[in-house]
Amino acid sequence: MPKKLDWKNLRLCLDNYEARGLYIRDCGGVNPDGSFRAYGKAKASLDLGGRKLDFRKSKKGLYILVNDKEVFHFSLEDVDKGFSLAYERIKKLSDGSERKIILRTGMDPYDPALPEPHSSVLRTVLDDHLMEISFEGRIDLKFHSWWQKPYLKYRTVVKPRKNKRTTS
Repeated sequence: MPKKLDWKNLRLCLDNYEARGLYIRDCGGVNPDGSFRAYGKAKASLDLGGRKLDFRKSKKGLYILVNDKEVFHFSLEDVDKGFSLAYERIKKLSDGSERKIILRTGMDPYDPALPEPHSSVLRTVLDDHLMEISFEGRIDLKFHSWWQKPYLKYRTVVKPRKNKRTTS
């Protein structure tokens, strides 16, 4: 998704889709003994369970709020990457088991041969912290512009539609 539309896309998601969870972790760092750890340390891991996820952005940074209470603050001093969105799809196999489907680059997320997403995950890295917000079902997207023609497209978030299989 285009970085310049990050806050608009985040607002559209939070206002129009049901947020299920929030996960924030650092992107690795130095342990107290001076050794380096490549894995991140969780800073927030919340099952929202009907609580309202929101944000407030000011000159002092980005405040992540749950039921109007601050749960995390990003200073926004290091914002190199924009938001991305991933659909989590599960395919039921003939033997009754299930398999997670990962799409290859350039595939149409609205391909009718694919099962409907059971959830969507909005991700970004801010101030060397990964933030993931999971949502129930599919977050609808529309074409915005080409990133690398003919395979990679920028898409933006739109309000939910009645017909979830419309191509964009």
